[in-house]
Amino acid sequence: MSETVYSGGCLCGAVRYEAQGEPLYAGHCYCEDCRKASGGGFIPFMGFARESVRFSGQPRQFTCKAANGNDAVRNFCGVCGGLVFGGTVGKDRQFTIYAGSLDDPTAFRPRVAIFTRNRPAWAVVPPGLKEFEGRPAE
Repeated sequence: MSETVYSGGCLCGAVRYEAQGEPLYAGHCYCEDCRKASGGGFIPFMGFARESVRFSGQPRQFTCKAANGNDAVRNFCGVCGGLVFGGTVGKDRQFTIYAGSLDDPTAFRPRVAIFTRNRPAWAVVPPGLKEFEGRPAE
């Protein structure tokens, strides 16, 4: 049996990734930063260990403060502007893949909804997700 491979990238294909194995976590984030970065009610995300994911292309980065006070680094394509992943290559131990960038979006299986206290009423939490008002304990 072969290991699951998740692949994806930006709209124009200039920034790509491949992640092997099952994600460490997967869900929807309703925090203000994710809503503003996505232009929607939430960002669907999947977390992978550094060893599990490979990136290609030259993403641009935007850094802001996360809810926990650390830097949140978002990587996007400098050509098409597509948001692709979170984290700093060569530095971070884990990366967040934005599930909307998957080649096969049906592979995304969210399990949690985080920062639901920030959720606008029109951004519905799908049934079956475990909800957290903030960030779950690590």
